[in-house]
Amino acid sequence: MGNDENRSGGNGGPATSVIAKVKPKTKRPNLYRVLILNDDYTPMEFVVHVLEKFFHKDVEAATKIMLHVHHHGIGECGVFTYEIAETKVTQVMDFARKHQHPLQCVMEKK
Repeated sequence: MGNDENRSGGNGGPATSVIAKVKPKTKRPNLYRVLILNDDYTPMEFVVHVLEKFFHKDVEAATKIMLHVHHHGIGECGVFTYEIAETKVTQVMDFARKHQHPLQCVMEKK
């Protein structure tokens, strides 16, 4: 009976207990769509170049997105976390202004 007393903390001995690790549930970050808007002044070739440069699209995918923008007024470049989407929008807008084009790029929550 001496072993039972030690496990339960009787006789002033150390008590044993089990520590269970609880894994915290991580929430997936919100995602944002980065969109290019159509305008009547930005050349189609420039839009394709932007899609290749900032969104790593190949010529075929970039051309397809550009034509979608041209025909529907808006097109999705990609889906990213908030910080990345915000950076992409800023990069595209700065690049367009630097080259004197009125191209608009925006982000919206998915």
